[in-house]
Amino acid sequence: MAKHKAANGQGMIRQRKDSSWEGRISIGRDPGTGKLLQKSFYGKTQAEVRKKITAYTAEVDQGVFTEPSRLTVAQWMDIWHGEYLGSVKASTKSQYRTYIDQHIKPGIGAVKLSQLTAPMIQSLYNQKQRQRAAGGGGLSNKSIKNLHGILHKALQQAVKIDYIKVNPCAACELPRAEKHEIKPLTDTEVRAFLQAVQGHKYQNLFTVILFSGMRLGEALGLRWSCVDFDNGTIRIDRQLQKERLPGGGGQYRLAETKTGVVRTVTLAPGIMDILREQRRTQAQQRLFFGSEWANSLDLVFTHEDGKHLTVDSVYGSFKRIARASGIPSARVHDLRHTYATISLQNGDDLKVVSEALGHSNISTTANIYIHVTEKMRRDSASRMQEYMDSVK
Repeated sequence: MAKHKAANGQGMIRQRKDSSWEGRISIGRDPGTGKLLQKSFYGKTQAEVRKKITAYTAEVDQGVFTEPSRLTVAQWMDIWHGEYLGSVKASTKSQYRTYIDQHIKPGIGAVKLSQLTAPMIQSLYNQKQRQRAAGGGGLSNKSIKNLHGILHKALQQAVKIDYIKVNPCAACELPRAEKHEIKPLTDTEVRAFLQAVQGHKYQNLFTVILFSGMRLGEALGLRWSCVDFDNGTIRIDRQLQKERLPGGGGQYRLAETKTGVVRTVTLAPGIMDILREQRRTQAQQRLFFGSEWANSLDLVFTHEDGKHLTVDSVYGSFKRIARASGIPSARVHDLRHTYATISLQNGDDLKVVSEALGHSNISTTANIYIHVTEKMRRDSASRMQEYMDSVK
């Protein structure tokens, strides 16, 4: 096994049994035990390892690097978010940033990473739960699980690079997940909603969502290139999403769907007619605005000048229409639940509905719409009994 002393006192570089190379340098001593702390660098060649060591020591010399024993949780979370999430979707990374800035940093950010314990983290979770129960903000049980997932990933990375020995998140107890009952619109409410939305600027948008099962972001991100009038289908592969910017605020962009699933949905002929009407309306708007027309994303649903819609403005309009319909508690997402419920009750196959909704697996659909699937099973048993009676 070859060993080579690194230049300029940069530790030792050696070739490993698998022919790769490893370099080790001293990064100081543990303030608690006095034990010498070392950091390893790996590469396919000696030159690659030497380059990594040089870059690392340069950071130390410039004051960019902080010894692991002195890192706070806040500092480590920033490092982890900036350096270890390269393969994570931008929307997910933005969500992580929100949890870090609004919950992790204010709660345990000042604690040294090496001194963070499971009870400290557990106390943070419990505090968020108590605040929620008292009506003073806090987090839902599901959001606490999300918070835990982010913190666990970050600390597990710290374990991998020997910044800490164990992951304190592993010993924490999480609250039981809350199961929210879905509230699809009844037939009477559907009729009232369709009547109330007549003539509204978002009439076509809300009607298409109701009878396609799309999420709001997916409908806002639907492009004309994904509408196949010949076959009566739409391809759902993007969603319009607001990406949070580091300095505050945000900008809208087309991103992957929530589950990353790309799907093709066959729509009722009447819904395809509505999309044809939407295309004619948009063509007229484009002529009216001329050079001021701005629909570079080729979106189906836009403002009159072609600019993209925003989730907030559309949601606000929906709530006003819902109140006028006599269903003030309804949400846009309830239109999606209504589509699924109607489809299942009318005998559509569970797998077909699951694919239309873009669920990653059929069990997700079955769990969400268990009240419908139970009725389907009872109806199936009744039909079987009718058949048995007919052949006796």
